[in-house]
Amino acid sequence: MSKQTILGRVAQLAKANVNALLDQAEDPQKMLDQLIRDFTNNISEAEQAVATTIGNLRMLEADHQEDVDAAAEWGRKALAASRKADGLRAAGSARSAGSAGSAGSAGSAGSAAEADRFDHLAKVALGRQLRSEREAATAEPVIAAQTEVVDRLKAGLEAMEGKLGELQAKRDELVARVRSAEAQNRMLDAVESIDVMDPTSELSRFEAKVRREEARALGRQELAASSLDAQFEALDDLDRSAEVEARLAALKSGGAA
Repeated sequence: MSKQTILGRVAQLAKANVNALLDQAEDPQKMLDQLIRDFTNNISEAEQAVATTIGNLRMLEADHQEDVDAAAEWGRKALAASRKADGLRAAGSARSAGSAGSAGSAGSAGSAAEADRFDHLAKVALGRQLRSEREAATAEPVIAAQTEVVDRLKAGLEAMEGKLGELQAKRDELVARVRSAEAQNRMLDAVESIDVMDPTSELSRFEAKVRREEARALGRQELAASSLDAQFEALDDLDRSAEVEARLAALKSGGAA
């Protein structure tokens, strides 16, 4: 996976708008579960890629440090060889000045040859020093660019982990709300079933039936009382009629007399 691909995926996931995604989802809880799985998988892949990038950067840094150390070491060797050559030449000149004849000349020539050999070694060391310095200088901008990439990847991963935490919190909140709503609906269903089979409504109907029976009994009593009064009134009428007949008979009998 290239660095640009890693950076693109990390940036895309880090900027993901969780609320917008949920608004478009038919089932937010399933959408959140899927997003959490996707984020977890992508974070795992990104972590592996970032780890590889960091590993490559550390190797570059180690190589650069080796070049820096090698340049310093070759510099020390060049200085030592140069000083050795200078010392040999000084010693040869001293022997040449203090000794006469061919022996002195031969010793001086030998010292000069040895001095030249150390100067050559110094030049070789300086050449290696320059090469190490060039390699170190060439690696520095690459290391700087890689360091920037790693910093951005780390920041992106932190943002992704923050988004994952946000998703998990949203999921937990949604699940809690769903469970609460389900519990409320179960309670309301229970209340409705209690209303449907409310024992007080049965008592009310029974009481209404009792009142109807009581009203019918009252009506019958009133009817019965009215019938009895009519009978007594009829009896009174008979009594009055008999008395009228008696008085009429009395009047007739008195008139005859």
